[in-house]
Amino acid sequence: MSKFLDYLDFRKRHIFDLAVDHAKIVLIAIVIATVISVLLGLLVYRNERIAAIVLGVQGFTLTIPSLALFGLLIPIEFLGLGFRVVLVALVLYALLPITRNTVTGLRGVDPAIIESAQGMGMGRLRRLFRIELPLAWPVILTGVRVATVMTVGIAAIGAYVNGPGLGKDIFAGLAIIGTPTGDDLNLALGGTLGVIALALLFDLFYVAVAKITTPRGLR
Repeated sequence: MSKFLDYLDFRKRHIFDLAVDHAKIVLIAIVIATVISVLLGLLVYRNERIAAIVLGVQGFTLTIPSLALFGLLIPIEFLGLGFRVVLVALVLYALLPITRNTVTGLRGVDPAIIESAQGMGMGRLRRLFRIELPLAWPVILTGVRVATVMTVGIAAIGAYVNGPGLGKDIFAGLAIIGTPTGDDLNLALGGTLGVIALALLFDLFYVAVAKITTPRGLR
């Protein structure tokens, strides 16, 4: 344990830089996925058949193993290896939890509230942005939270295709297992603990956001 702690102290700047790169690609992917998913949810939540098709396609994508998905995306000319292919894969994986929760949240709004808003003369868009979306927000945020924690783990695998982040140390450690260097376990364990720490930090961030942005009556 003391050797591992010495390793962390010696490599702390390196691990921090990898963690920042890891967090950046996750955040970019989640922002893109949230915009796409919320827009899709708004378009399909009133039509059960179309919503089922959209969620089914996204669910199928989620069943594809990450390495297989990277392999399918790499031949696309503008993606190749590195940041772009990992970003696209993360966006694809993040779509389902956010879209599903957007649809669920919007459908869960009490019809009586919508009818009351109609009776007050509110138009469709005004009802959507003033009533339906705010009431659905806690459920949508939960979807974003689940997608974020999930993509933190998947982003680590992206290092296999030259993606950024803590996965670089994990795969570097796995590549030298059994060699005389003795850094194999330190590299893999340091990267793994970094991924876990990032996932916990993101989760705590969303807990704070939920408390700040959700009215007391909806908590």
